[in-house]
Amino acid sequence: MDRDEAAPAGKESAILGGGCFWCLEAVFAELRGVSHVESGYAGGHVERPTYQQVCAETTGHAEVVKVDFDPDVISFRELLDVFFTIHDPTTQDRQGADIGSQYRSAIYHLSPVQKATAERAIAELERDGVWSGIVTEVAPAGQFWPAEAYHRDYYRNNPEQAYCRMVIAPKVAKLRAHHMGKLRAG
Repeated sequence: MDRDEAAPAGKESAILGGGCFWCLEAVFAELRGVSHVESGYAGGHVERPTYQQVCAETTGHAEVVKVDFDPDVISFRELLDVFFTIHDPTTQDRQGADIGSQYRSAIYHLSPVQKATAERAIAELERDGVWSGIVTEVAPAGQFWPAEAYHRDYYRNNPEQAYCRMVIAPKVAKLRAHHMGKLRAG
């Protein structure tokens, strides 16, 4: 995400990768203070990558979400707390049955403050024994490329699809169980 694509005044953005972007989008869309979540690609070397290219692991990109949020309602650190609850940051290039470098755990920071917050969060999770052997990539955001339209709101639009029921729904349930106070009303 380039500087000219930054969130509106009073808002911030975060770019996070933790497996399939459908899962991340479904989870972060439920949080109070989050105004928009968009699936896409980051961390690679090809302009305008397609889903097929990313899945073929030829572009270097990870599946990510760009989360626009109000830091007066939910902080970047709180987003990271959710992030580290809903995925396994200790598995290299995979989440469950989703295997490949596009599924890596990644925090693509948009500022020095986000970088420091991410590094501190990882150190605290390791120190406190919450996770051991975290492999989450922490790197500058670079360019964010939106995913194709058919990926948008995938879980909301396909709740009965097998992947949604077996993989995404448990992550949403985990969010609700561990972060009830951060959820939108209703």
